[in-house]
Amino acid sequence: MDHGDVDDAVAEMMRVLRPVQERDWEVRAGPLEWSCRKTAAHVAHDLTAYAGQISGQESAAYLPFDLVVRPEAGAAEVLSVVVACGAMLSAALRVAGPDARGWHWGPTDTTGFAALGVNETLVHTWDIARGLGLDWTPPPAMCSGVLARLFPEAPPGDPVQALLWCTGRTDLPDRPRRPSSWKLRAALN
Repeated sequence: MDHGDVDDAVAEMMRVLRPVQERDWEVRAGPLEWSCRKTAAHVAHDLTAYAGQISGQESAAYLPFDLVVRPEAGAAEVLSVVVACGAMLSAALRVAGPDARGWHWGPTDTTGFAALGVNETLVHTWDIARGLGLDWTPPPAMCSGVLARLFPEAPPGDPVQALLWCTGRTDLPDRPRRPSSWKLRAALN
């Protein structure tokens, strides 16, 4: 995965959520305890954190900064923040060299940070869509890319359902829902 995948995931999030930005975003985001608004702000935060990690090439921990979206910001403004943060991650990935590493529970390369950004964007768009009553699922090709990079143990079959299962959002016919303690593997071994 690379910067173009991050761009595509953020564009998909905007395609799905901008038309419903006037709805009540204080409702719960699907299975999460967070509101739809807080979930979108979380996506922006994580995209920024990933950009910082790969840009700063931090090797031992997360850099000590957080993105704060002002409480008075409405859904449209929060979505604009997501776009800006996605662009920062995309730019950071585009200029990072092939040997660049940042920390995400171990040394992680640009493909790992791209996959992390796409994963956050897709699964939380799904959460928000559920909260707002939208029938949307992530694009299968994007899900396949995330699964290949972050979830090597993913079950075979439909990549959308596999990603939702890997991230604890659904069960599969032959597998119960994963507990909230699920983990992904972005760090290189």
